[in-house]
Amino acid sequence: MNKRILIIDDEDDIRDVVRMSLEQTADWTTVTAASGCEGLARASAELPDAILLDVMMPDMDGATALARLKANPRTAAIPVIWLTAKVQAARQAANFQVAGVILKPFDPITLASQVAEVLGWTEPGYGAKG
Repeated sequence: MNKRILIIDDEDDIRDVVRMSLEQTADWTTVTAASGCEGLARASAELPDAILLDVMMPDMDGATALARLKANPRTAAIPVIWLTAKVQAARQAANFQVAGVILKPFDPITLASQVAEVLGWTEPGYGAKG
């Protein structure tokens, strides 16, 4: 089963690298959003299998976006992984309802396996829940 991942990040380059990495190494489908507000709308419309969410964004930070995702019955059960360069945010992740944290800079070659590990998805293709 092909997984669909929503990538919410305000940096075009990060979105592109994450998208290409997940599509090429795991053959997952990706959907992208350039802001927290756009990400909330895409999450509700697309109902992805998981969300990679940047913590530091100008219009709405990751913590606010996460709270709104969890408050929406349509998106509350979607696992969210923070994608952040902020080590402090990673340390605070336990205070939020995130499935895990992946620190920037990340290795594009191993990103899909990191996501799969955090979410308990098993091989091949990280497609099945384990």
